[in-house]
Parts: sequence; structure tokens; C-alpha cells
Amino acid sequence: MTENILISGAGVTGLALAYWLDRAGFSITLVERAAEFRRGGQAVDIRGVALDVVQAMGLLDEARALRTQLKGMSMLDADGNEIQLSEERTFSAGRLDSEDIEIFRDDLCELLMRAMSDRVAFIPDDSIRTIDDNGDTVAVTFASGLNRKFDLLVGADGVYSNVRKLWFDDEAGCVFPLGVALALFSTPNLIALGDWQIGHRDADLGYVIYPNRDTSELRIGVGFAPDPTVSRSDTDAQRRLLATRCAHLKGEFPRFLDAMKTTDQFYFNELAQVRAPTWAKGRVVLAGDAAHCASPFSGQGTSLALVGAFVLAQELVHHQDQLARAFAAYEHRMRPYVNLNQALVDLSRKGPTPDDQMTEAKNGIDLSDLFERT
Repeated sequence: MTENILISGAGVTGLALAYWLDRAGFSITLVERAAEFRRGGQAVDIRGVALDVVQAMGLLDEARALRTQLKGMSMLDADGNEIQLSEERTFSAGRLDSEDIEIFRDDLCELLMRAMSDRVAFIPDDSIRTIDDNGDTVAVTFASGLNRKFDLLVGADGVYSNVRKLWFDDEAGCVFPLGVALALFSTPNLIALGDWQIGHRDADLGYVIYPNRDTSELRIGVGFAPDPTVSRSDTDAQRRLLATRCAHLKGEFPRFLDAMKTTDQFYFNELAQVRAPTWAKGRVVLAGDAAHCASPFSGQGTSLALVGAFVLAQELVHHQDQLARAFAAYEHRMRPYVNLNQALVDLSRKGPTPDDQMTEAKNGIDLSDLFERT
């Protein structure tokens, strides 16, 4: 009987999965490497069938109330001069006349946390050090020294998943780098930017800048060529690399770089897609980016997270005593949807994803029978 479940990672996938499994009566523990909830981060999108999942959670109205309120965007040259303007779409959200929801990642995570009951247990500032599947339970040793046993372990811990690294074979072979580093940081709203987005793209670098909901700060994302000598854990080196890559940008951008040096909301990673040959092994299963990251360039990572968490939860409920069948059903349903959304990424494309391709991808899974079960 699968009753006691550990989820590694308290991002969108982990929180959504905890919500559904807790609602179904499972005992849920979430372990998260961060010591406390982190503000900042980019705006993300809830599109297509993921909207139906959020509606089934009873959170759609609240999510719509938290959506960004951008009215358009301007593209700038390297000197900061406007060269193109659109009131039909933005770089981050796509078409503004869509029913899809653009929402800040931290706002969405807070919404999911509030929706969970107080039965869900959190272990902050910790991570998994060892995994031992003895067939009946999964014994986990945490970095803190804590030892616990669970019926199931879910790795919802991102592109460079620790669970995947510890437990799955040929783990590095399923990560396909895209040759782009992404830096995300927040600054005060130094330019009084309102309900508008500004962006820039050339052969070597691209950025997008927009205000948070109360316009008190700016969320800034910059993509550029990575440096293999810069460690993923060396934040100071990452900041220096970003400053070097952006040194040619003029206009207001030098002010943002100055503010970047001292902000406590700074995130850096090398973008990749994850194409794991299997998402489950024994009593361990992967979810979200750990299983099938499409990358932020797809615009569908959050929708994949929400849909995948729902599908995995429903299959676990339906096959509580048959984990192998639950995992097989989860993969069988999700993989075609994942493939459609990973195919959205085309680094040679100059403009936005074609609307018809996005429409097909965001609606590319049928969940009607699962909704009937809930």
C-alpha cells in the first residue's frame, strides 16, 4: 500500500503534486534545499489544458486575479532605442488576447502552498544524500543526517535533479544543453516602468524586463552564451559573467547591472532539455523538469509541471497497490504531450512560436477521464 510519500523539491511540480496527493488522503512530506521561501523569479504561463487542471484545484479565479497586467512590449537596440512596438503580444506571455494566464512564479507557488492542508510536512534547508529501495519501502538519508523510510520517493527537483543523479542510470545522458545561460534578477523599478515590457535580442544576447504586479521592482531575464569555467554554485562568478556579457549594452541597462551586483534575488542556470528514457525505477519516480524539462524557451514548463503533477497523482490514486502500472500509465499519457512541447523550442527562430503550433502543444493531452475521477 502506497501511503507515505516523500517529494523532493517544493517548486510548482512538487507543490501541485503535494496538493493532489494530500487531497487524496496520502501522507506527504516535502523536502526543499532552500531554507525559506524565495521571492523573485520570472513570470510563467498557465496555458491550455493546464488551465483546466488549475480550475479542478479550485484556484483558477485566484490565479487570474494574480496575473500580470502588461499591455504590450517594446524591442530595443543595444543602445536602448525603441525599434519595434507591439500591443498584441509580449515576449514572455505571447498573445495578450488569449485566455492563458501569465503569473509570477513566486505568486503561483504561494497560491499552491496556501491551497494545501496543514497535514503536509515540510523539511526545509535539507536535501537527499542517499536512496535505498528495498522493494517494500525507500530508505532515505538526508544531508542533515536524518533517516526516514517512505513508500514512494518523487524527484521533483528540477533540471539537474539530485534524485535523478543518485538513482537513475546514465543520468547525465538525458540532459541536452541548449548552449544558453539564463540569469534572472530583481531590481528596484529604476525607470518607473508601468504595464509594459521591454526586450532586446541580437546574435549573442537577449533580455526581457517587466515590472512586478505593484510595479515596485523589475524582473529582468538575460540569456547569453555560457562559460564552462563558471560553476553553477559560484554566484559571484555568475554575476561577473553577466556583467561582462552585457557590457556593450547602453541606455538604462548599466543601471540594472549596478543593481544586480547587490540584489538578493539572483538566479542563474544553463538551460537544457531533459529527455529521460524512463521516469520511474522501483519506488522512485521523476516529475516536472526532472523528468522532461522543455526549457523556458518553450513557454510551457509550468503547464507541463501542473499537468504532470495531476496525471501522476491520479494514476497513483487509481493504482495504489500497483506502482509499476501507475508509472506506466503516467508515462504513456504524458510523453506525447511532453514531445509536442519540447518541439516548441527552436533557437534558430527569430520571432515568436507560431500560434498554431503553440495551440496544438498546449492542448495536446486529453484529461477528461481523469477529471471524472476527481
